[in-house]
Amino acid sequence: MRPRLVAVALVLLLAAGLAGCGLGAGERGVEARVLVTRDFGGDELGGRIVGDLPESETVMRLLQRSFDVETRFGGGFVQSIEGVAGGREDGRAVDWFFYVNGMWSDEGAAEVELHDGDRIWWDRHDWTAAPELGAVVGSYPEPFLHGLEGRRYPVVLECYDDVEAACDAAAARLDAAGAPPARQAPGTGTGAETLRLVVGLWPQLRGDPALAQLDDGPAASGVFARFGEDGATLALLDARGEEVRTLGEGTGLVAATRLERQAPTWMVTGTDAAGVLAAARALDERRLSRRFALAVGPAGDLGLPLEG
Repeated sequence: MRPRLVAVALVLLLAAGLAGCGLGAGERGVEARVLVTRDFGGDELGGRIVGDLPESETVMRLLQRSFDVETRFGGGFVQSIEGVAGGREDGRAVDWFFYVNGMWSDEGAAEVELHDGDRIWWDRHDWTAAPELGAVVGSYPEPFLHGLEGRRYPVVLECYDDVEAACDAAAARLDAAGAPPARQAPGTGTGAETLRLVVGLWPQLRGDPALAQLDDGPAASGVFARFGEDGATLALLDARGEEVRTLGEGTGLVAATRLERQAPTWMVTGTDAAGVLAAARALDERRLSRRFALAVGPAGDLGLPLEG
């Protein structure tokens, strides 16, 4: 056989072999990240980026691939990770919870399927003051980048008056993260499948049904912080829901909450315009990593809840 014909034959055989191995056009494995912490992100037990996962992979199997895990209830729920178990600690109830792209799941980990780009965060913490923490900010830029349940949702930026600099900073942060937002008037972006980031002073945000939960405490909002009546102070709470510290001017807050079955609503707010701007500038993967919520300002970055 002529050399040129031999080369063509080899190319065809190689192409056929690759197709037989499941590497056809558009086919590739799922990649996901898993992070394990305790005490509201205060102590990291480990993190992994795992690629080439089958499309049928679940949150539970990803965890078991990466860590030493003990389960209960027929293997559907986690009892311990790396020897750190749920139960009682200092008379308080502690357990393992997981978040997919920053949203708490009320399904068992064995039932939740992974999607490409998902960030899974497991944390063992005291849940007596807030049994359900619907959304957290520590997986940023998720959920803005890959969305939820394999669907990328529209990202809406809602900005109130007098915080133009903070609004521009928030837009720039989202754009840099690969999730350019659409700007809309406050209150017009609500929906079960719309990711909202609302920027404004707290008295302005207080009228939003999702964000108003902050006034009702951590059990309602999942956020361990509470603004004063006039919005000029921010009380920082511990895991028991008790006030540890109160901050004044120049203080900002980055937090997320969830109203019923809607997608999470994020807030960039503060005690004054300087605080709101400081919060907008904190939309940064490094600064938000392992944070359930973040208070910023003259005192620096303070992850919430605070230690008692």
